[in-house]
This record gives sequence, structure tokens and C-alpha cells, in this order.
Amino acid sequence: MSKINARSPYYIYDTVSGLITDRIDVYIYTGTQGVGATFNDRPSEPTYSLYSNAIDNKVTFEISELVRDYFNNDFDGDYATDNYWVDYEVYRSTASVPTFTSTGWVQLSGFYGYGFFEEGVNPQNNSGLLQTNTKIIKLDDAPAVIPVDTSKTTQVTYELNGSQVYTKAIVSSTESDEQIEYVTNGVNGADEYEDRVIQDGGTFEDSICLQKFIDDFTLFDFDTIYVDTTDGVIKLTVENVEECKYQPYKVTFVNKFGAYQDIWFFLVSKESLSTKKEEYKRNTVSNGTYNISKHQTKVLTKNGTEQITLNTGYYPEEYNEVFKEMQLSEDCWIEINSQTLPINISDTSFAYKTHLNDKLINYTIEIDFAFDTINNIR
Repeated sequence: MSKINARSPYYIYDTVSGLITDRIDVYIYTGTQGVGATFNDRPSEPTYSLYSNAIDNKVTFEISELVRDYFNNDFDGDYATDNYWVDYEVYRSTASVPTFTSTGWVQLSGFYGYGFFEEGVNPQNNSGLLQTNTKIIKLDDAPAVIPVDTSKTTQVTYELNGSQVYTKAIVSSTESDEQIEYVTNGVNGADEYEDRVIQDGGTFEDSICLQKFIDDFTLFDFDTIYVDTTDGVIKLTVENVEECKYQPYKVTFVNKFGAYQDIWFFLVSKESLSTKKEEYKRNTVSNGTYNISKHQTKVLTKNGTEQITLNTGYYPEEYNEVFKEMQLSEDCWIEINSQTLPINISDTSFAYKTHLNDKLINYTIEIDFAFDTINNIR
């Protein structure tokens, strides 16, 4: 099935001899996909009906902006994506008094992805693996979360030294929330042992003996992941990084495929706070005198926003594309103290590094927390 990636334009072109007017009925919905004229969860009435007069027997509609309005990316640490079905039907009229004739149903799977300029019109991101990189850098004992397109993927297999340690069959679905599956070797959304215990419904009680156990035993080990797709097998290699000096942070973002993807930051981090305030001048005179301890310039409101500076650690050059997608992402989150918090990338420029020019590739990223420090949500 074709995709519509909502962050890039999607053009629908129609032409026929004598064409005067076109109408397009667009249905945007979730749940079970309709099949042809069978509606299932498709609404009985179109979400949008658009009209256009033909010029030289040609009509072009662009519908991605209509689809984009429906997406609301909310990530709380649980990897789950609800996509949209986008069905449309074009009706032609070759008469001066419009008499419309259907050209048939077209059904699309809507993703919150995009294509680059070089990829041309209606980019498809037509891969079973919904990430650009085939090498994964992750924190030791943290899960590797692999997003796959269930319509193009049949199986994901984990191997260690050439021997299979885990496999997961992938089944295609007509449900909108099952178009992307996140395959992981751990508990979904849990990066540390404590998180995995809590996610599994247990109670975590820390101790010296437990810490020794955690140091000796990790999630099942693997060094290679194979993703079986309808276009062939994609091989992923995995590198685990142990970091004892600094606190590692995981940033999750929506990548160009419209899927959640993780990047780990391993080296030094620095937190800061910036504040903003509104002030006014007040009258402190009372009975012909004033108290010198009272503010003449009084703060009316004051709040702050926290920032954090992260360093990636040393990454392969292949990850430049991943950092590029993170910089272009509209939705990012960071995991801190077992909480998933919204962030915005404050850097507005990004200089690519290469091993030839820079030897070791380490990026410094400036991040703003996407909320005020003092709770003022009303």
C-alpha cells in the first residue's frame, strides 16, 4: 500500500480529454481500514470534499496538510504509534453542468514522516525498517527498540556470534495503530533494571547484593539484528557502550519515517536555568511615609525554563543522518529519573563531522525543556 507522509506535500494529479471540474472526497480516520466501498471504520461522509476547475484538462490536489492536522505525537516512554488511514475518491466532470463520475477508490497509509528534496514528489520511505541507520549504538543493558513497517516486514531476529537468541514474527494488520511495530529485547519503555521490574508490576527494593547482580547479568546479549522485509533482509549491527563516569541520557524523537527512534548521549552534561519576569512600579507610601523594606519595583510574575547541554560520545559517521533527522524533528523527549519529559532542540544549525576531518565524532546538543519550571498549567 502506498503511503502519505504528512510532513511533505502529497499531490494527486488527474487529467482526461475535455476535463472541466474535479471533486475529491478525502476520508481520514483511525481503526479498521475500509476495503473498497466497504466502510468498516471509515466515516460514512468524507472528512473533506475539495473542488477544482481544470486548466488545460488537468487538475492537481495537495492533501498532506489536511492529514497532518490530525497527528498528535504523544510519547510517555511507551513505544506505540497510531497512524491514520487516508482514503480518497476522485470524481471527474467533463460537462459544463457538473456530472461527476468516480475514478475509483485509492487507499493510503498515513505516517507523520517526510521526504528530502532529492527524493522528489510523494516520498514513500518505502522500507520495512523505519530508521535510516543500520548500526545501533546503545547503552549497555538498555533495550534496542527497532521500528518496523508491519506491511513490509515478516520477522525480526536477534543473534549473538552467529547464533539465534530471539526472534519475533511480524504480522500485517488492517488496524491503524498496528502499522508500526516496535520490536525490543526488553520491556517496552524500560531502559534500566528498576524500570523493567516496575513495568512488570513488581516492587523494586535496592540493595548491595542486587547491584552486584545487575552488574553481572544483563538483558539477553546480541550483536546483530536481521529484519526480514518484502524487499530483502536488512542487517543491523549493535554496539553496547558502558559509561561509568557520566550519567547517560536517552533522547527519543520522531524520525523521517514517522516512527520513534532513540539516540543515547554518553558524555558530560550540564544543566542551566533561564528566567523571565514581569514587573511593575507600585506605590509604597502610607500615611505620609513609606517602608524601605517594601519593593517599589515589584515582580508580578516570574517563571523559568531549564536547559541541558548534552554530549553524544563517539559515534560512527553513519549516525550523521540520524542526528540530522533529530535536528529536523518537531517532537523530542528525554528520559530523566525514570520520567519521559518533552524537550525542544534549541540549536538552529548543525555542522556535520567526518572521521577524515574530525577524527573522533562527538556532537554537543543544546536542549530546552518544553515546559515552565514552575507548574502554571491551568
